[in-house]
Parts: sequence; C-alpha cells; structure tokens
Amino acid sequence: MSNTDTTTVQPTRSNALTWIPRLVAAGLLAMTLPYKFAGAEETVRLFETLGAGDAGRIGTGVMEAIAVVLLLVPRTAALGGLLTVGLMSGAIFSHLTVLGIFWDGDASLFTFAVVAFLAGGLTAFSLRRTLPIVGARFQPAEV
Repeated sequence: MSNTDTTTVQPTRSNALTWIPRLVAAGLLAMTLPYKFAGAEETVRLFETLGAGDAGRIGTGVMEAIAVVLLLVPRTAALGGLLTVGLMSGAIFSHLTVLGIFWDGDASLFTFAVVAFLAGGLTAFSLRRTLPIVGARFQPAEV
C-alpha cells in the first residue's frame, strides 16, 4: 500500500455552499436561545399563550440548542437540518393557528421561523447522503 492510497477531502464549492444554510439556520436558532433560557418577558408570554409554559419554553430551547450543535458539526449537519425543520414546523404552525403571523404587531418571529425552516430543509436535502440508516438510499447507482 502506497502513500497515494490515502484519501483526503478537498474543499469544493458544493462543500462550501452547504455551510451557508447551516450557518443561517444555526444563527437564527442560537439568536433566540438567551431569551428562552433567561425567561424574557416576551418569550414567557408567547409560550404561555401557546399553553406550553416554562416547560415548553425550556424544552424548546434545549431542542434548539441541540439542533445548533448538530448543524455545526459536519458529520451530524443533516440531522440538525431535520431537527430544525421539525422545530420550525411547530413554530410556523403555532403562528398560523394561535399566535398569528404578527406577534406583538411584528412578523419577524414568523419570518425567522420560515427562513430557518427553509435553511434546515436545504441542509437536510443537500446532505441527505450522510443521514444514518436512510442515507444509503440516496447514493448514486453504480454502473
């Protein structure tokens, strides 16, 4: 076996492009964490309106923190994207059914949820081959 048999992963344009939606999703999720964990008045009121209380607020914060870590670790980024899609689906659904798109006269929370949902989905889709168990189904067929 020669030294030329070792494979190295070279940075490519597609690898670099997968970081953009990962950073967008992770940034948006991370941005709200201090408010959830510190018990900011607006966040407490939002989760009370949803009927989730402190447990829902803290639980959501923990899940979002896990998603941020998963998104930033290359090996687990696709799982982080899927978790982001799931969390933001809940946020979008809550806005459409209970909270309204304009929470406190401002649509920024809804907009952030939609952008994070799209970034998480793009991350999961672009890295689908790395997903455990199902990733092998997305490998190109051998000829």
